[in-house]
Amino acid sequence: MQQSAAARLFMAFVLAATMAACTSSSRTTETTGAYIDDSAITTKVKEVILAEPGLRSLQISVETYKDVVQLSGFVDTPQSRTRAGELAAGVAGVKSVKNDLVVKG
Repeated sequence: MQQSAAARLFMAFVLAATMAACTSSSRTTETTGAYIDDSAITTKVKEVILAEPGLRSLQISVETYKDVVQLSGFVDTPQSRTRAGELAAGVAGVKSVKNDLVVKG
């Protein structure tokens, strides 16, 4: 009888742990809707950077996660770095910009 109670308790613990793992959110996962929103923001940021004279958009990488845009890559001047960050911040839906652009020099 005690083995049966212990087995039930163990199974209840395993079931509870499995359910908790399935329902908890993680910093590295996002819903489908959030992923689509982030993709749209990335596209818009790339468009405004591409349209800006003086920015070599092919050397700038744009990633978005939970409405936070990360810029990486290389630019020629500190002004270009600043301008790219300003353009990204001006896109609708962007919460913040992490500007990791490196000035070549």
